[in-house]
Amino acid sequence: MKNTDRQTGTATGRMIRLAVPGIVLAMLLATAPPREASVVPEGIAPPEFHYQIENRADPFEPFITEKATSVTNMNEIVDEEGPLTGMQLFEPGQLTLVALMQSGEGNIAMVQDFSGKGYVLTEGMLIGRRGVVSQIKTNSVVIEETARTRAGKKIVTEKVMTLKKEEGED
Repeated sequence: MKNTDRQTGTATGRMIRLAVPGIVLAMLLATAPPREASVVPEGIAPPEFHYQIENRADPFEPFITEKATSVTNMNEIVDEEGPLTGMQLFEPGQLTLVALMQSGEGNIAMVQDFSGKGYVLTEGMLIGRRGVVSQIKTNSVVIEETARTRAGKKIVTEKVMTLKKEEGED
């Protein structure tokens, strides 16, 4: 019989120990002074709130974009950012070599675009996104294009623009 009383007594003791803090909390809440509601004086309206969206990020846009999670190709050619000027606006394939001249300062080549507008090329001049006029020969212009990959590898290619003969020439 002692074992049964001991088990019952222990269970009752646990219940009393758990119930006491709850009763104390209920008494404290019942005796707390009531809160006063904030009252806005008559004739004065509360200030209106306006959310400024300018220069703030969209809160619903995900932090990780599809581009950031995609696997990058280390052999992909990366172009340098910056404005293109002068002959950099034309790729060599868009131009036709029409004349070559020799002068005391060096050789000069004349090219024209699809609309027939002419341009002058000299050695060392930038052409296209990655090209430099490396040589002007007696019947051709050699353009050296240098590209870099994401891994930093340097790729150099040569493009040659040749002077086309007129129909009557041999």
